[in-house]
Amino acid sequence: MELVDKVAVITGGSGGIGAAMARAFLAEGARGVMLADLDAAAVKAISSQLGCEGMACDVTDERQIQELVAATESKFGQIDLFCSNAGKGHDGVLTDVEDNEWHAQWNLHVMSHMYAARAVLPGMIERGEGYLLNTASAAGLLAALSAGVYSVTKAASVKLAEFLAITHGDAGIHVSVLCPQGVNTAMGPKSLGDGQTDGILEPEELAKVVVETIRMERFYVLPHPEVEEYVRRKGDNIDRWLHGMRRLRKKSIALIS
Repeated sequence: MELVDKVAVITGGSGGIGAAMARAFLAEGARGVMLADLDAAAVKAISSQLGCEGMACDVTDERQIQELVAATESKFGQIDLFCSNAGKGHDGVLTDVEDNEWHAQWNLHVMSHMYAARAVLPGMIERGEGYLLNTASAAGLLAALSAGVYSVTKAASVKLAEFLAITHGDAGIHVSVLCPQGVNTAMGPKSLGDGQTDGILEPEELAKVVVETIRMERFYVLPHPEVEEYVRRKGDNIDRWLHGMRRLRKKSIALIS
């Protein structure tokens, strides 16, 4: 899909990846961009700076997602591209994480994507075209050793994107899932760690990859191209991959100790 004259919604839009995508979409000739974020002041500031629209939205509340979609459609008539981008990192393996954080990560990384799809798909299907871009993580394809709940919920977000593509692809709906490693944002890693990342990208570099992937209508958006090979190796021999990850985990624990 070309972004010229298109209308996009971007959640998690007050900075980092969301703001960089907005800049890139506008540079490509998008007719309208609506930024949404939990931080009302921040999203208003960045939307004013970029010359686009902005509003507060808690993406874990389906009613607020519906209001975001309604406000965008009222302003621009339709939504061509919905970027469900809001997310939050969380350290902790599995059993040491409280249930409330499991629920919070699930709602943010999975249900927010479902709420967005429910809100925009009827109009897109009626027109016979539309695009969903869901932000997951390379951790969802592989694993972040120190962030079990984050990895599990991001993996679920990848699977949700797969099912959206399978279920609605024949209706003209394109789906992509963004799976970066380290990005220089407020929630991104500030240094490299074992198995953590092949380099920390600037958000603007990532946004260029997003634009190109949308243009090619590919499913995976991989700003770190090495991830594709890692996923292939994992698929070739899952037992070997698990053994290697356990070895890497032991090495990381030893370094910390």
